[in-house]
Amino acid sequence: MSALFGTAVAVEAQKALASRVMISIAALVVGGIAVLSVGMLLGAATGDEQILAKMGPLAGVGGWAGLVGVVAQITAAGGVVAFGVALSWMFGREFADGTVGGLFALPVRRSTIALAKLTVYFMWAVGVAILLAAVVAVIGLALGYGSTDATGLGELVRIPVLVVLTALLCVPAAWVATIGRGLLPGIGATVVLVVIAQVFAVIGIGEWVPLVAPALWAITPDAVPVASLFLVPSVPLAFGVLCALAWSRLQLDR
Repeated sequence: MSALFGTAVAVEAQKALASRVMISIAALVVGGIAVLSVGMLLGAATGDEQILAKMGPLAGVGGWAGLVGVVAQITAAGGVVAFGVALSWMFGREFADGTVGGLFALPVRRSTIALAKLTVYFMWAVGVAILLAAVVAVIGLALGYGSTDATGLGELVRIPVLVVLTALLCVPAAWVATIGRGLLPGIGATVVLVVIAQVFAVIGIGEWVPLVAPALWAITPDAVPVASLFLVPSVPLAFGVLCALAWSRLQLDR
């Protein structure tokens, strides 16, 4: 079982690299967040009222804390969309490209293939998290925070944690892409996740909602109990099991 799972992971990793979709999404996530963050900081520095309004309480925060807060604010919204699209592609493309039929001839259980896809996705998300943290560190050093706010460098830890947790919360998109047999259902589920998160954030109970807690914690750590972050794994675990079960029950005629 372990050997077959390892083989499945290797194959899924090769498929992800060969298509370049995952690499492109990673580049867009890291590059887009970096550019938007710098733009918002520059806009805030010039006193742009619209930018200051969007930043909210972060408008008065400087140094590493301010930079990380802005990055977290952008990642909270854009990250969900990017990771949801990535998962929708990984699972939905098998149906869209008509390659799902070939999986029935493999000596590997389809549930194992589903778990292998999720494993590759998780490893990719960790890579994106590390890369984004490194880029933000470079931006902070370029802005002079290395000398003016050296003690605040530890704030960077929030970025990879937020990225990984955000990626885990998007696993429902993989399940929906499977039962919907395509990319669009998964992308639609991603949009629903964003809407649900926004609703809970607006009504003020987001600190104990897995879809919202990581973003709130990353933006304002003191306002969110760290214990609430331990609820996040319940989402990928539950939907990961559902996804594996859905793949195990796939039929060629449906």
